[in-house]
Amino acid sequence: MSEQLVNQPVLPKQTAAFVDDLFNAYQTRKPLVEADYTGLVEDEQTAYEVQRELTAKKNEHVGGYKVSLTSKQTQDMFDSDSPLYGAQVASRFVQSPANLHLSTQLMAPLAEVEMLFTAKERLSSRDSLTDLFHKTKVAAAVEVPDSRFSDWFPSLSKYMVMADAAVGGYVVYGTEMDTDQLFENVDDLANVYCELFHDDQKLKDGASSEVLGNPLNSLKWLVDKLEAQGMPLLAGQRVSSGTFLLPETLTNGNWKATFDKGLGAVFVNVTD
Repeated sequence: MSEQLVNQPVLPKQTAAFVDDLFNAYQTRKPLVEADYTGLVEDEQTAYEVQRELTAKKNEHVGGYKVSLTSKQTQDMFDSDSPLYGAQVASRFVQSPANLHLSTQLMAPLAEVEMLFTAKERLSSRDSLTDLFHKTKVAAAVEVPDSRFSDWFPSLSKYMVMADAAVGGYVVYGTEMDTDQLFENVDDLANVYCELFHDDQKLKDGASSEVLGNPLNSLKWLVDKLEAQGMPLLAGQRVSSGTFLLPETLTNGNWKATFDKGLGAVFVNVTD
């Protein structure tokens, strides 16, 4: 178990049973129905406590985090005024090119295009955006959100999204490079353009400015949030910082996300 998951509050019996159900859905890929858990998770503290217990049950090193609701549009969809995060175990971060299987690995997945950061050293709330610029590596990424609940997008409540590890599925990432070597300055990270393709057909495009104005702002939000909860972001942990565009349903075929500014491309082959 990660050092970040110890000494957590003991959950009430019903809430602990909900954690068990989430973990069972994670293992079996048999979805839950949100209405069956009405009233159990109605505030942020409880939601993150459930998430931490769920993460502990996975019995795997925390490889990093994903940040969700990083644009006003997605915040409005989930009735939120701020981002949220989900811990992701190490095996859910996969190097591009990647193969994913709908029938054995996923439940109801989507595809998002993101910028991924990797901490080169432990990060702190004292770090400015410029500090984070120098203390990270960066890579292109396709995040595959997935939920343990049926009919989850975009109807799942904000606190259930938090409890379900921010509907974490997989993060496929490209070549990692020192952020301060690829970009000249902090502001350059706000001007990255991407395109998403499925079987060579362009679906949509997006820009990094959709992520809280600059993906480094998303990373800063996460570092501050984790530290406030007693869980620092550690060296080697990765952060999928938020989508450039509204997600697409992940279906069979070849998926490709291309980025300018030297970030390159990410490839995901999806089969049954």
